[in-house]
Amino acid sequence: MFSEQEKEALYKVIYTRRDIRTFLDKPVPENLIHKILQAAHHGPSVGFMQPWNFILVTGEDTKARLAWAADKERRALAIHYEEQKKEQFLSLKVEGIMQAPLTICVTCDPTRGGSHVLGRNSIPETDLMSTACAIQNMWLAACAEGLALGWVSFYKKNDVRDILNIPPHIDPVALLSVGYTEHYPSKPILETANWEKRRALQDLIYHEHWDSASVT
Repeated sequence: MFSEQEKEALYKVIYTRRDIRTFLDKPVPENLIHKILQAAHHGPSVGFMQPWNFILVTGEDTKARLAWAADKERRALAIHYEEQKKEQFLSLKVEGIMQAPLTICVTCDPTRGGSHVLGRNSIPETDLMSTACAIQNMWLAACAEGLALGWVSFYKKNDVRDILNIPPHIDPVALLSVGYTEHYPSKPILETANWEKRRALQDLIYHEHWDSASVT
């Protein structure tokens, strides 16, 4: 179905993709924005509910308010760490909203498809899972197109709802900064900063049931 070259390209994108925080002052062509959104829209969704929407933010005033919401939460979260860990946390660059020419807010509508969506009746979180699949598709497509993308995960959802006029029942799942970058790291930023390291796959695999004795 796929050539060896095509398969290698897929895995290359998966292993190359990174969460980016620094961006160039260079606009993203409309056709590339459309391509990565199409990739997101073709993500799998439970019951084919397609719960996502995409809010494209380019205005400086709106980006500034989103950056404020992210920084406010970053400073609030710092109280959970002691001394050196707190300093390390505050030194991490956790968002690039003002630098990036585009921020995309990806939302999830838990009511889409009505009250009886195949699969969601049993596991309500499948709407969020489906939205995450769309985000992953967008991330991989952005990487393949030479774009940098950063997932901003520090904010209060009600702040983002207020800033972007999002209805109360809609979940603002992610703020994604999109643009170009001069530095595309070979390792995840948090791994480079010695915040965390990638776990060994063999330590995460069990056979038949949850049992440490079954680790391969």
